[in-house]
Amino acid sequence: MTISAIEIEIPSAIDVHVTDDTLTVDLSDGRSISVPVSWYPRLIQATESERKNWRLIGKGHGIHWEDIDEDISIEGLLAGRPSGESQASLKRWLQSRKAHPTKV
Repeated sequence: MTISAIEIEIPSAIDVHVTDDTLTVDLSDGRSISVPVSWYPRLIQATESERKNWRLIGKGHGIHWEDIDEDISIEGLLAGRPSGESQASLKRWLQSRKAHPTKV
């Protein structure tokens, strides 16, 4: 018996919106996917200005926030995967933000 793998084409992101509660990504196939911002601790800590400063990477297969050094893949969003950042890494990042406050 053979098993054939089904190839799934992951749509690309075309727009991103972040509120205090929700990350919403509009996809190239017409869908929008929304997940809780609480899945991404760096987005929770980000200012409104930092949240708006995003860019698409990998031809829309990911989103990057330069100011907070956060990358989120569309595949991960569709799979329902929250941030995989360790508590130690997040703690170091939060300490670095306190040492170098960001302008709002």
